[in-house]
Amino acid sequence: MGFISNIKEEIRVIRERDPAIHSSMEVFLYPSFKAMLHYRVAHRLYEKGHYFLARWISQRAVRKTGIEIHPGAKIGKGFFIDHGNGVIIGETTIIGDNVTLYQGVTLGGTGKEQGKRHPTVEDNVMISAGAKVLGSFTIGANSKIGAGSVVLAEVPPNSTVVGVPGRVVKRNNQSLPREDMDQIHLPDPVKEELNNLKHENAELVSRVLELEKQFQELVRASAKAEIEAPNGEEK
Repeated sequence: MGFISNIKEEIRVIRERDPAIHSSMEVFLYPSFKAMLHYRVAHRLYEKGHYFLARWISQRAVRKTGIEIHPGAKIGKGFFIDHGNGVIIGETTIIGDNVTLYQGVTLGGTGKEQGKRHPTVEDNVMISAGAKVLGSFTIGANSKIGAGSVVLAEVPPNSTVVGVPGRVVKRNNQSLPREDMDQIHLPDPVKEELNNLKHENAELVSRVLELEKQFQELVRASAKAEIEAPNGEEK
């Protein structure tokens, strides 16, 4: 894809996914737009072995936008970073088509791997604000990563992940529409566990009260039996 085609594609993606934009001219002010243009140039240089020049261009983009994309990362079509400040994408990261990242997302390594040490993110994935995906594994297609999650292991397709460490809390066979970028209304496993505990505690209290009632009835019956004579006469 040529330089002009890249610009048109970035304008289309940003206008499609950001409801705050009102004109194509505003796109030129967006950090995501600037970062991706720098990345496309730096990535071509990186593939040709011009590593220093590629890093120089990418570091200029970091200073201008606050978004750090290593020129060695592989990014597909329709990639969008909303706001973007603090986003970091490592060298061996592979990103599919129509992926959306929010501010503060890290696609990094753990510092222990050699070779492929960053995540692979498949098509139509949304990674919410502040999430950290660390290690060489795959985030399956059509998945959501909740805000602030720390993902350290493989995520199956069509999944929703929340928590620290990240846990899959929802999975089904329905594809997640690309337009569905709600990063707030996600399952809360901690809240669900607390609700389960409250329900179990209520059942336990109810059972204890029932046993206490039965015990009191038994005591009263025993006391009555003791004060009565064998043939119904009082002692």
